[in-house]
Formats: sequence, C-alpha cells, structure tokens
Amino acid sequence: MEKFMAKMMQLVKDEEGATMVEYALMLALIAIVCITAVTLIGTNATAIFTEAANELVEPAGTGG
Repeated sequence: MEKFMAKMMQLVKDEEGATMVEYALMLALIAIVCITAVTLIGTNATAIFTEAANELVEPAGTGG
C-alpha cells in the first residue's frame, strides 16, 4: 500500500501526470460533444424521414 501511495504522490508531483489528466479531460469533453451531435443529428433525421414517409402515404393537398 505504501508503494501505491508513493507512486500516486510522485504522479501528482510529476508534471507528466498533470498533462495526462488534462488530456483525459479533453478526451471526455470531445466524447460528450460527439455523442450530443450524433444524438441531435439522429433526432433530426428521424423527423425528416417520418415527414417524408407521411407525404408518401398521403400526398400534400389531397385532404384525405
């Protein structure tokens, strides 16, 4: 356990450890943005295809 704590303290003091944490945070933010974008695009695509399918079933202006 002492070795683990010593290694963690060395990692905290080491500047390389801070850089690794920064890269991990940037990766997490990029992943969140990508997931949000894909979700929004999927929702919009679903709405567009649903509208197109409805037009095929009942063309506009037929009133029926």
